[in-house]
Amino acid sequence: MSRQQGLTSAKNSNSRFDDELRRTPKLETAESPRLRIPYIPPEVWGIIIQHACLFHHDPLDTSHELSFLESPSTQLATYRASMATKKNLSLVSKQWNALARSFLYEFVWISRAAQAKALARTLLMEYVENLSSSGKFIRRLHIETPALERCAPADLRTILDYSPHICIYSDHHSVQRSVYEDAPDPRCSPEEILKLVAHPKIRRLSWTSYDDVPFELRMAPLGSNLTTRLEYLELSTRSPSLPNLSTILSGSSSSTRGDFEHLQMNVHLPALRALKVSLDNNTFAVLASWDMPSLTNLSVMSSDFSYTGEGFSRFFQAHGAKLLQLELGHSSSALEEYYLTTPQHLLVLQQQNQQQQQPSIPLAEWCPNLREFICSADAEWHWQSPDWIAPHILLPAHPRVELIGIRDINTRLLDDPLTPNDAWSSRSASSEGWETMDDTLFDALMCEDADTPCFPLFEQISSLLRRDAFPALRFVRDLSAESDRLRTVRPHPRVLQFWRKVVARCAEHGVWFEDCTGVNITQRALRRATLPSAEDDIA
Repeated sequence: MSRQQGLTSAKNSNSRFDDELRRTPKLETAESPRLRIPYIPPEVWGIIIQHACLFHHDPLDTSHELSFLESPSTQLATYRASMATKKNLSLVSKQWNALARSFLYEFVWISRAAQAKALARTLLMEYVENLSSSGKFIRRLHIETPALERCAPADLRTILDYSPHICIYSDHHSVQRSVYEDAPDPRCSPEEILKLVAHPKIRRLSWTSYDDVPFELRMAPLGSNLTTRLEYLELSTRSPSLPNLSTILSGSSSSTRGDFEHLQMNVHLPALRALKVSLDNNTFAVLASWDMPSLTNLSVMSSDFSYTGEGFSRFFQAHGAKLLQLELGHSSSALEEYYLTTPQHLLVLQQQNQQQQQPSIPLAEWCPNLREFICSADAEWHWQSPDWIAPHILLPAHPRVELIGIRDINTRLLDDPLTPNDAWSSRSASSEGWETMDDTLFDALMCEDADTPCFPLFEQISSLLRRDAFPALRFVRDLSAESDRLRTVRPHPRVLQFWRKVVARCAEHGVWFEDCTGVNITQRALRRATLPSAEDDIA
């Protein structure tokens, strides 16, 4: 081949190579539109963002929280995790910011006074600058702060003024109120605040009274009967003053039958299904006059001396037949505060007055359709009947109760005097000796001759199984999450021994014992808790 022919062949090869290079970009250009994200309407993006925001929980779905057997699904840690997701979505782009804005503000949890002030300022500045208000997106407002971080009433008033669509409002003793204030703003009074939340859209309301104003006057805004969709109502008092003499002696300032006539209120709550109260005798008399045709669940968290008044009996005579679930308990802090702040001579007068009255409370007759009963594990041992510990002094028996829930079992387990004090807090390196027990030790825990840890608590639970007291009983549930952790996470031998005997005693009577989630506790599950976990093997 001549040199000229070689050059010609090389040129042709380079030409073909150049043509290939030119054609390659054209092929990529032709296929590049297929790699682009197709156009998605904003409505679809809104649905996608909504599902991303509901990854942790739906803050507006509280239908399962009408039962007092269920613990609230919304905790501060869960709320903060959900808010972190919503904030990240709102920072993607302006379009996503506009779509995520409604979910960012739909649930507001105020845990410090500064947060309430910042939210109030944001809503106020949006109004001044003629911007679209973020308050129209607020559907749920939860206020739960430490005692020294309570919200200012003026900030709360501003938030509610610009949040017309709130359907869930909760105040857990977290609003500043002072009886020594010289000239309080009338726009921020409790009555005015209640008027802002007592509207037709409200579904859940947790309300706290902070002074000694009579209950019928404080709750007067409910007399407008606008809260037709209210399903859950929680009422509590936070009075700064000491109880007066008549309250000490009779449980209320009105002790005769005629004195309750002026306490009648024309309140109609057609959708109310769950009521939780922590109030006094007069308040029960007022609630007895309310029309609550759908009421089925009631929780009374009060001191024992509030259960014997006439207002209490009036309430149960009026509404007891509708109740399917009842919780009777008391706050240990309230009892402690009461006995510490009340002069000793007044306590003596109260005890003498109660011994003279000796009221009879046929609670089982007032609540004939009761199916579920909730009590506390801190019942006192009754010296007049040492072989019988009723779940509550007011309900020693009931023919139709099928489930009994018990709170505060963990407190009784931690008070076991025979367990070393450091056994509960050192479930790590120091607990290796009992963390992996052998079968011999495990079987020895069920020996009949072995002592029973927390014997009074064991006898209290065993008393529930008496057929003459609760013949229809089928389930007993431990409502303490901490008790479940003590039982399932490297359990101490005495805790394991206690639960093995409890489960065995329940099985003898055909009763299922459940944990706080409603799952049956079995001997196999207790045995499985003693086995080393994968995390322990890695460690």
